[in-house]
This record gives sequence, C-alpha cells and structure tokens, in this order.
Amino acid sequence: MRLRPRAVAVCVALALTGLALGILLLGTGTFRLTPAEVFNSLFGAGSNPTAERIILRVRLPRLATAALVGASLGMAGAIFQSLSRNPLGSPDIIGFTTGAATGAILQIVLFDAGPLGVSLAAFASCVATTVAVLLLSMKNGATGGYRLVLVGVGIGAILSGINTLLLVKGGLDQAAAAQIWLAGSLNTRTWAHVIPAAIGFAAIVPVVVLNARQTTLLEMGDDIASQLGVVPERTRLTMVMAAVGLTAIATAAAGPIAFVALAGPQLARRLTSSPDLPLVSGALMGAVLLLLADLVSQRPPFQVNMPVGLTTGMLGGFYLLWLLTRKRTI
Repeated sequence: MRLRPRAVAVCVALALTGLALGILLLGTGTFRLTPAEVFNSLFGAGSNPTAERIILRVRLPRLATAALVGASLGMAGAIFQSLSRNPLGSPDIIGFTTGAATGAILQIVLFDAGPLGVSLAAFASCVATTVAVLLLSMKNGATGGYRLVLVGVGIGAILSGINTLLLVKGGLDQAAAAQIWLAGSLNTRTWAHVIPAAIGFAAIVPVVVLNARQTTLLEMGDDIASQLGVVPERTRLTMVMAAVGLTAIATAAAGPIAFVALAGPQLARRLTSSPDLPLVSGALMGAVLLLLADLVSQRPPFQVNMPVGLTTGMLGGFYLLWLLTRKRTI
C-alpha cells in the first residue's frame, strides 16, 4: 500500500490523541493525579510510592488492555467491512461477538470457571461461530457480501436467545457474574490480560498486512481480483480467520465491546479519504474510541461509574441510527 500524506497525518493525529487520552486516564480515578505526577511515576522520578504502585499495577494494565482491545476491534472491523462490502459488516453485528459470549456464559454458569477458562471458552466459541457462519453463507463456493451479514445476524439472534436462556436457568451468583462479564469491562485488568492480548495481536498483524492489498482488490469483485492475480477464497478465508482472531482476543480480554469495530474503520476512512483498507488508521481509531469511552465511563455525570461496554453501546447506538439514515450507505 502506498503512503498517502493525508492518511499518515491522520494516523499521527490519532496516535497523539490516544497518548493524550492515556495520560488523562492514568490520572483518573479515586486517587487523582496530575499529568506531571503521571510522568514522574512512569519514569521512576516520583516521590510518592503509592502513586507509582497505582499507576504501574492498576491503571497502566487497564490502559494497555483498552488500547489493545480497541486496536484489535478496529482492525477486525475494517477487514469484515471490506470483505462483506457492507458498512454493517462488523463482528458485533454479524454475531461473532455474541458467539464468543455464549462460550463464556457456558463456562461461568455451568462450570463456575475462572478468568482463564472464560477467556479460552470465549476464544473457542468465537472461532466455532465463525466456521458456522462461513459454511452457511457459502454459495457456489464463495462467501462474503450481504449473505455473510444476513447469516451472521441470524446466527447471532439464535445465540443471543441461548445466552438469555442460560442466564435465566443458571444460579443467581453465576448469572450475576455472567451479566457483569457481558457488560464489557476494563476493571481489574492486570498484566496477565495484557500479555496474551499483545502476543496475539503481534502474531496476527503481519498476516493482515501481507494480505491487505489483495483484500482491497477483492472489493472490486472476485472476477476482476482473479485477473489481477488474487486467489479470492484463499485471501478471504485468511483474512476472515485473522479478523476472528482479533475479535476473539479483544472479547477474551475485556468481554463484549459494542460498536468500536463498526464505527472505528468507517470514521478512519472518512478522515483519510483513502481507498486503501484502513488497517492502521482503523486500529488507531478503535483504540482512541475505546480510550475515550473509558474516560467517559469513569467521569460520567451523577458519579455513576459505568462499564465501558455499556458506554460504547450507548454511544454506538446513536452512530448506528445515523448510519442507517444515510441512503448511500445502505
């Protein structure tokens, strides 16, 4: 992909915005810190050991988790929207996030599993849901387009009903724990959440970058892409599995986070005005959106500290209504 000056400028601006939000988040909480105190604590120059412990052990892991989850969802959304050629093609709309939630709820409600078991179940369930959607949406040996979105919405609706049934039939304590997980939260995140997410993200990104140009060519149709040397189904399957991996990583780390994958790549593409797949800009926009949502959730009116998943859901609902009213995006 070519380096376009406007796209580079947008990426730099998003990175600086994310950095500024990170500094604000590190100082936000019951124990408020100024930007100067945050910098001193990060670089070991502070005189307050309590502030340093809070920054390094509590807030920095939460911040890193938010950035990784937002970047993973933004990049996954860009891939799904490109392959489906539909602005609604994001993992939470298609049903992959709901599938991940099914595995997590099963572990919590039936087996009272801990964080590791829940994360592994969410990952496996997301992959299984993807396989089901791909098989059911296949027509004449090809997947993608509106058929992928419609099949995903249908499977997501079925799984949503199963999730509700599990919550109703489960024990009170387990159902409450599952409901908290379903809200999508960054609370109590530690380096144990950050490290697996970072390793998974670093492993998947090279695969995505290597197939980015072929994926962009697929937007012109399989016939034209084939004439330009692209193997459509191989490229599509590779990118779908990469996007599913990113979605599963994000969901396992923070629970279901709505609308970041939907809005991130679209906003990035509008800002860059580039025909290329918005991988870097989409990832940066996703991270910025989730960091902003986390800041809003920690500083809401009336002192109501909401899970970040509820904040993104509320804000994303307004964005989705705006998107659906624009005739040229349907």
